Amino acid sequence: MIDDIEYNTEREHLIIPEYGRHLQKMINYAKELPTKEERNKVAKSIINVMGNLQPHLRDVPDFQHKLWDQLFIIADFQLDADSPYPMPSKEQLTAGPEPLEYPQNFPKYRFYGNNIKTMIDIANTWEDGDLKEALVYTIANHMKKCFLNWNKDTVEDYVIFNHLYELSDGKINLKESKEDLSDSTSLMRNKKKYSSNKKPHHKKNTSNRNRKRY
Repeated sequence: MIDDIEYNTEREHLIIPEYGRHLQKMINYAKELPTKEERNKVAKSIINVMGNLQPHLRDVPDFQHKLWDQLFIIADFQLDADSPYPMPSKEQLTAGPEPLEYPQNFPKYRFYGNNIKTMIDIANTWEDGDLKEALVYTIANHMKKCFLNWNKDTVEDYVIFNHLYELSDGKINLKESKEDLSDSTSLMRNKKKYSSNKKPHHKKNTSNRNRKRY
């Protein structure tokens, strides 16, 4: 009797464990049927069982299409049955994703971040006026803050203006500007103030001190 015990480690690998071993055995049985008519009949019955086992998929678009795809996947694409949908290919299923390209708009000044370059590109599309000027100086001040985060020493405004001129392809020129950017101490103070506000405050328990003594 002990010799007839079947361990999971000796059983066939479950391709989609959510459906269980019995359904996989049903599909293996359908693969061995001699006629296509029988295979089609059993395949449709298996699809109904799969639908009952996964009722949450009924709200998914192309519910039946998904079930038929899973049927062929469990059958290791060896079930010769007629499907109302194109059978997926094994190569398509096992194909790996294409590598994603890392966005690098200006690798020379990475400490500014990609968002700065996006803001500069948007500023270039604005018409000249007070709004554009305000945006440009906001960008310049933020660039100065980013620079100070990377280099704790002070930085002169002309350095930021030169970088802004370069990153904007010469379209934003503040080199002759007489308006100063925010001073380094103010920018770093605001950063420290914001960081301290994020720390949780622990309220001291003063109930014992305020309690009356009798």
